Amino acid sequence: MTNADIIRLVKREVIPAIGCTEPMAVALCTAYAARELGSKPDKIEISLSANILKNAMGVGIPGTGMIGLPIAVALGALFGDPSNGLELLKDTTPRQVDEGKAYISQGCIDISLKEDISEKLYIEVCCKAAGCSSVAIIAHDHTNLIYLAKGEQVIKDNRSILSQTESEQEEEELTLKQVYEFATTAPLEDIEFINEARRLNEEASNMALKGNYGHNLGKTLTRPLGKGVMGDTIFSHILTATSCACDARMAGAMIPVMCNSGSGNQGIVATMPVVVFARENHNTDEELTRALMLSHLTAVYIKQSLGRLSALCGCVVAATGSSCGITYLMGGSYRQVAYSVKNMIANLAGIVCDGAKPSCSLKVSSGVSTAVLSAIMAIQNDVVTSVEGIIEDDVDKSIHNLTRVGSQGMNETDRLILDIMTHKH
Repeated sequence: MTNADIIRLVKREVIPAIGCTEPMAVALCTAYAARELGSKPDKIEISLSANILKNAMGVGIPGTGMIGLPIAVALGALFGDPSNGLELLKDTTPRQVDEGKAYISQGCIDISLKEDISEKLYIEVCCKAAGCSSVAIIAHDHTNLIYLAKGEQVIKDNRSILSQTESEQEEEELTLKQVYEFATTAPLEDIEFINEARRLNEEASNMALKGNYGHNLGKTLTRPLGKGVMGDTIFSHILTATSCACDARMAGAMIPVMCNSGSGNQGIVATMPVVVFARENHNTDEELTRALMLSHLTAVYIKQSLGRLSALCGCVVAATGSSCGITYLMGGSYRQVAYSVKNMIANLAGIVCDGAKPSCSLKVSSGVSTAVLSAIMAIQNDVVTSVEGIIEDDVDKSIHNLTRVGSQGMNETDRLILDIMTHKH
């Protein structure tokens, strides 16, 4: 891949969103279908892949004070503007929320699991009114509209993507060496756009200290009890800043965060540990910019083979990126950055994703803790070796071993988790 290719890739994968990306993607798909229908739907039928359903059940919807898909669907149908992408609910008003609640109470929304589909990111919405219907389908990517029709008129049809093999869908893959070389040598003016991730995600982190969001993990760490146990250190500051942003986002704070590979939490974890370490380590602005690019691009690279959604918690991927960024800020070489990746994989492989929810901040803190520890080990040239577990001498093979576990080996785990989540009493 050329530098221009990599820049296009990062700009596509590192984008802002308000609220958890899965319910926002469902709201976006609903908005497409409702706009095509041209009138208020009397009925909305939604079919979702298991991973979308799992990640949309337990998160707060920004500006509503409510949890879950129905309010996101209602607002998407009644007021959503598809041109705003994953920020389509950013201008939601209290009056609109009331109208959305009233719409839900009419029993117009039917949400079901899409059976017998291999695509892990799949959203299909059918809107009906007065004998007319419209259908929109988003798949493979949170904003990727592959099908749109009104009645018998097909406006867009790219459903062939669903029958493609993974190798046909994949772009040319990076290597960790290429990621490192690009992040550390590309002209600074070409990569400065990554600093927008710092601005957005710091604002989300600061917001959490001004209210009570989710489990208040980040806020708890700033209190006397938290400081008494964890200390007032760079390490505790990294945990605090990262957890705060996750607390606010998962609880539905009306503030955008910069995502990575379709996940706001991954964007937060790829950003905040690097930002806090750079500030307290007195790194230069250029070093921070390059570390942020290294962190985000590493996460994008790993997600290329893992896939958008899987049974493997995204904090593993994003925290691996931030460990690379921190290692670089410590003065680490490529070899030491590769060491940090191996240390991360050895520790965090197998952490399951049981849906997007407020307690994600706990897994985020686990990932970030390991990121710091892995960087400390790596800078001292201490690395998990190829005789241990799934680690190989080649760091890229180690990464692909991890993604094979997440994308292939944990499929049954994914199904079992969803079954447990949907049958709780």
